[in-house]
Amino acid sequence: MPSAATPAATGPGAVPASVPHPLPASASGPVVALDIGGTKIAGALVDAGGRILARSRRETPAREDAETVLGAVAQVLDALAASPFWDAAQAVGIGSAGPVDAARGTVSPVNVPGWRDFPLVERVRRITGGRPVTLVGDGVAMTAAEHWLGAARGHANALCLVVSTGVGGGLVLDGRLHPGPTGNAGHIGHLSVDLDGDPCACGGRGCVERIAAGPHLARHALDQGWRPGPDGDTSAVAVAEAARAGHPVAVAAFERAARALAAGIAATAHLVEVDIAVVGGGVAAAGDVLFAPLRRALGDYATLSFARGLTVVPAATGTDAGLLGAAAAARATADGG
Repeated sequence: MPSAATPAATGPGAVPASVPHPLPASASGPVVALDIGGTKIAGALVDAGGRILARSRRETPAREDAETVLGAVAQVLDALAASPFWDAAQAVGIGSAGPVDAARGTVSPVNVPGWRDFPLVERVRRITGGRPVTLVGDGVAMTAAEHWLGAARGHANALCLVVSTGVGGGLVLDGRLHPGPTGNAGHIGHLSVDLDGDPCACGGRGCVERIAAGPHLARHALDQGWRPGPDGDTSAVAVAEAARAGHPVAVAAFERAARALAAGIAATAHLVEVDIAVVGGGVAAAGDVLFAPLRRALGDYATLSFARGLTVVPAATGTDAGLLGAAAAARATADGG
């Protein structure tokens, strides 16, 4: 992990809109972006053209107390503050694992139990010297990035998913981002697709996240008899490698995750008539190991006539989607968007 902000190559294209309106042409100066999840806390300084000028990253101490987790956020921000671009940064945007409450400025990430109704906006504002802070869910940030310049560009009705340590999502309806009153609309990870399934950290049972998120996928493979190689890697990445090599238990673990995702995607399509589902995140990086069974399973679930044309594609904005979406949220708020 870097201990200080490091220069970065240019990011993709233009900054995506994480609110319903594109950024005004007059927007100038960099903004601070944070992408907070159960595994990592990433930060960047992002300019008006979407270029990442500096970045920093720390592991999320997800099982620690609230102040320890905040300390990791502060370390990321301290590293960015060493950049010559820091003083020019006008605002801060945060894309966080959810649930979030954008109106109250609080977060309660399912995979970070120490943060429950944690006043993240207020605390980050203090750390950054009083800069204005805008909060969105990580799924909303990714959705904004994909709709602005990624795989959902040009689609009026879309569902975007982040399948990683958890499963988040966001919606575009009638050509506009639809975050909902608190910023949680489209949170597909906590749709129940197995009413008698395993308990989820959210309090429900059989949630999409409890089946398809990377740690749960890998744990299921281990429970069914898959064993890691000599390096001892028990992550979903290792399971994906085994599945590509044809290991039957690893293949079955990804097929199970794909069915859960397909059921959640189809339910969403039946409810709000999206015509594309964009899937990103670490688990989606498995490629056809995930997407092939996902597309097959979708045919079993998306059965109503208006949902049969639904397509599922990989995300296009890559691992920086959360940062770009958070940056866009900050810039749009600063410019009154």
